[in-house]
Amino acid sequence: MTAAPPRWRRTRRVLGVVFVLGSVFVALVLSQSWRAMGKSAEGARRERMERSPQWHDGHFENPQVIVNDIWGMLAAMRHTSADGSPHVALPVVKIDPKSLRTPPASGLRVTWMGHSTTLIEIDGLRVLTDPSWSERSSPLTWAGPAHWYLPPIGLAELPHIDAVLISHDHYDHLDYATLVAMKDWDTRFVVPLGIGAHLAYWGIPEQNIAELDWWQSTRVGALEIVCAPSRHASGRLFKQNMTLWASYALRGPAHRAYFSGDTGLFPGMAEIGARLGPFDVTLIEVGQYHRTWPDWHLGPEQAVRAHRMLRGELLFPIHWGSLNLAFHGWTEPIERVLAAAATQRVRVVAPKPGQPVEPAQPPEVVRWWPDLPWETAAQSPVISSQVPLE
Repeated sequence: MTAAPPRWRRTRRVLGVVFVLGSVFVALVLSQSWRAMGKSAEGARRERMERSPQWHDGHFENPQVIVNDIWGMLAAMRHTSADGSPHVALPVVKIDPKSLRTPPASGLRVTWMGHSTTLIEIDGLRVLTDPSWSERSSPLTWAGPAHWYLPPIGLAELPHIDAVLISHDHYDHLDYATLVAMKDWDTRFVVPLGIGAHLAYWGIPEQNIAELDWWQSTRVGALEIVCAPSRHASGRLFKQNMTLWASYALRGPAHRAYFSGDTGLFPGMAEIGARLGPFDVTLIEVGQYHRTWPDWHLGPEQAVRAHRMLRGELLFPIHWGSLNLAFHGWTEPIERVLAAAATQRVRVVAPKPGQPVEPAQPPEVVRWWPDLPWETAAQSPVISSQVPLE
């Protein structure tokens, strides 16, 4: 047998070293992120999931399927905005913990911590949505999308929280490190089907977890928390859509609030508004969109339309101004929301992160973001599929 030439032997050695180093790197990443990936539902929890009307063929599905333009998305990557992230520090309002000891005079106050994390003080109770206090939205501490600022108050500085709402298990909404830090809290964790398995795996007691299907509810004191439909997806590595996604309606004795989580536009929003509204305030995601994936996120104009379908009084835009997860400029979502709201006569607020808002007396919009180039709705429309146009 002819011996391999020296060059080929050297190539094989190099490839062998590369393979070993690659294997070590993969093993290191998996070892550091494995627990943050969470745990699949088993036993009675899995059986309950499989009885859900949203469960089909071994996973959860939307009534309106999500449509993607993959080739269009790849082409659009060449036109990513140069202003996708801020070039200067943002004017975050630091929250004095003492200020949270005094309840809102109106009975309803909302403070945006960044992205989809908000503190809702409603009829004497405090609710946190999709809490994330980590530097990155990732299972790793050294890789993944980085937040542009830390929340305006430390997690340990918060007053007693009565309920924590989780909309779905994507990393920018279900933050492992934050949830682990909360595991000893005397708090109700309200989650969609399947996500309870993650929380229990991370040490949160089962008795503190309320795991709901769409249209189911739980009570925390005088507050009714209703798990409502949304149009999105889920997944934390290889297993996709094995947990449910949701929005929430908060119905207190005197006030009502809506939290969208992540969602595309869907006809069922009108049903949510009819059954659970009207809402004093709607916290609706407005950022991280593109016309090639119009069913995953609302986009600014459809966020305004959703607010109207939900029978909202005041629109509070969230899911912008904190992370770069799309191709648009970082100020574009709020610019387009304000433009759409003006044409449709929708009341909207645009507070700085950390700035409290009482919907009964909302502050005027004061531009705290820079004047940067952005594409209009006419230039880059976001139009969800399977939804009749207005």
